[in-house]
Amino acid sequence: VTADSFSHKAFFAKVGLAAKSSDDVKKAFGIIDQDNSGFIEEDELKLFLQNFKAGARALTDKETKAFLSAGDSDGDGKIGAEVRFISACLVRPAV
Repeated sequence: VTADSFSHKAFFAKVGLAAKSSDDVKKAFGIIDQDNSGFIEEDELKLFLQNFKAGARALTDKETKAFLSAGDSDGDGKIGAEVRFISACLVRPAV
């Protein structure tokens, strides 16, 4: 996988998360929210892929910011209220 090629929508579809229930997506949110703050901050999101596969690469700054902006509806620099994360996960990629 080349740098800056990560697409969160395509990833969620590929791993089947886009087809999961909102409860399953909330569980994924909890895994990514490493400090249990109720928010996914940029540093947690950067290591997103590593939560799914040991040895996976970290997201680039560009990928992290694009992913963050997809779930950060209030512009506070983090993804909170699992509903925003769920909506980012459940959006189907364009075919």
